[in-house]
Amino acid sequence: MKDASKFKWPKGLKRTKTRESVLSVLEVSKSPLSAREIYSEIERMGESIWLSTVYRALDAFVEAGLVTKTSVLDNEITLYDLKQSGHKHYAVCVGCHKIIPMLNCPMDDFKPKLLKEEFQITGHKVEVYGYCTECKEL
Repeated sequence: MKDASKFKWPKGLKRTKTRESVLSVLEVSKSPLSAREIYSEIERMGESIWLSTVYRALDAFVEAGLVTKTSVLDNEITLYDLKQSGHKHYAVCVGCHKIIPMLNCPMDDFKPKLLKEEFQITGHKVEVYGYCTECKEL
């Protein structure tokens, strides 16, 4: 687990053991996690924590701009990920809800056409759904 104490905290964001634990879990994750997954990982590490405390820490991180919050499957699942340079997109298995990172932004193919039409892009959200290898075989 990475040492969250090395992370540069924004001014005004109170540093607590719980917030450090939440941040550490997000730092080592290769894909976005739900609050429940973060909670389970912290519990697995032997720390006692309330799920509501994880949600409060995540809300503080989102407000401070450290974490991105994304809803997928028509807002059925909310995922959290460290905010890094650029942005990420994921494919979501509708069977087991496995998250698969997409290496490239699909919007790169659409931007030239939209800009040619003088459409000013202010943001985007790409959701790709399907079945992972395991669910496809069921």
